[in-house]
Amino acid sequence: MKVLVTGGAGFIGSHIVERLLQEGYQVVVVDNLSTGKKSFLPKDISFYSMDIQSLDLNQIFKKEKPEIVIHTAAQVDVNSSIKDPQNDASINILGTINLLNCCHEYKVRKVIYSSSCAVYGVTEDCSIKESFSISPLSFYGISKFVVELYMKVYHSLYNLDYIILRYANVYGPKQSASGEGGVVSIFCKKILQQESPIIYGTGEQTRDFVFVKDVAEANIRAITKGKNQVINIGCNEKTSIKELYQLILSLNPRLSITQPPINHPTRQGDILHSRLDNTKAKQILKWEPNYTLKEGLEDTLNYYRNELSI
Repeated sequence: MKVLVTGGAGFIGSHIVERLLQEGYQVVVVDNLSTGKKSFLPKDISFYSMDIQSLDLNQIFKKEKPEIVIHTAAQVDVNSSIKDPQNDASINILGTINLLNCCHEYKVRKVIYSSSCAVYGVTEDCSIKESFSISPLSFYGISKFVVELYMKVYHSLYNLDYIILRYANVYGPKQSASGEGGVVSIFCKKILQQESPIIYGTGEQTRDFVFVKDVAEANIRAITKGKNQVINIGCNEKTSIKELYQLILSLNPRLSITQPPINHPTRQGDILHSRLDNTKAKQILKWEPNYTLKEGLEDTLNYYRNELSI
């Protein structure tokens, strides 16, 4: 079976590509390398350097004829979406419409879409179910949800099957500072370099951190399990930003950090609490997290130690 991965040279996408190859799928990657890196991919993979907004995307579908599309390509930075909502919408909404048109024309069987917990907006300090109301605080959250609506209508009009995966805060090796789990990447690098990171707000805000290899596994399961569903992908565990910082510190006992974190005001679009109920993922995808936060952080720190030669 042939699977096309948009954003496949990126943080999450490259981990998905790795798992697809392990499972024996034929893999095609489309990535404009704006944030992804060709070095994240095997050298012999079918790779197209192209933006999903390009009308030439049609030619790739015509040539490759994928059966499954895993759509991870996106503008993923909340702050960037607030500074430039037009660019955010152009990439996330118009780019996806271009992709969905190709999927319809070339009879793709299923699209697996990387959505976000940002669609929920403000919630109580509780476990968020897929049925919760949608009220995003950022243009990024809006653009991710609008795509979900398009996918549902493409299914209704053209019978294009989909699975929408709403991720919690994804972290792990190869991550950049942008994106919802970028705080882990920032903290790991700063602590390894014995520098003080910035904490926005009080640090009491909580997040549900899910390891990227677990997220990749959820995408693999979604190829063969479930149809036309919205599914949360998270650990259903809350960790404050302060707790995260202390945990990463504790995993580096030989380093001497003399200054506490630097506090900055809360950023626009940031929510106070986010924790995803993963019952539906367990039931439909037969998926649950395999990594604890400590295990995932140890794996991530080892990656950055090698990258930074520490």
